[in-house]
Amino acid sequence: MVSDTELYELSARVGAKLRAAGRRLVTAESCTGGWVAKAVTDVAGSSQWFECGFVTYSNAAKMRDLGVSAGTLERFGAVSEQAVREMAEGALRVAHASVAVAVSGIAGPDGGTPEKPVGLVWFCAAAREQTAIDIIAEEQLFEGERAYVRARAVEHALRLILRLDLPVRAESPARPQPA
Repeated sequence: MVSDTELYELSARVGAKLRAAGRRLVTAESCTGGWVAKAVTDVAGSSQWFECGFVTYSNAAKMRDLGVSAGTLERFGAVSEQAVREMAEGALRVAHASVAVAVSGIAGPDGGTPEKPVGLVWFCAAAREQTAIDIIAEEQLFEGERAYVRARAVEHALRLILRLDLPVRAESPARPQPA
């Protein structure tokens, strides 16, 4: 199991990276139920780099709040690359943030199928730079009980944000101090 200390340290690293790049984060979560947002807001000063979080547990919420298309959900399901990409892009659009992370999975103990077993989680991290979007989307399979799957999903989401290419914002030159 991932410890609270490990999640806090990862969240602090995420915050330092976002702050250095002058970026703000939005989360779009399903199976983690807002845990990624909770982890990052445990860090003091997170208001400088965290915008907001969406917990879109149902398909209706994914469509209503983030603009995920009904066609995507019907064709690929909520636990799919297509769905998490649309969740991340929708979160960026709705929140006017510049970095998003989306998580959708099957935490269990039921709900799995042979094609999509319990423990399957899809992730998407996206960084918007003017009109371009840098996206990392990937799936993970975490074997274990519900709490383990959810904790590992939070950890992976934070690590995914750290993998985004976020150039450090150039600081403005210091003004000379009067003598």
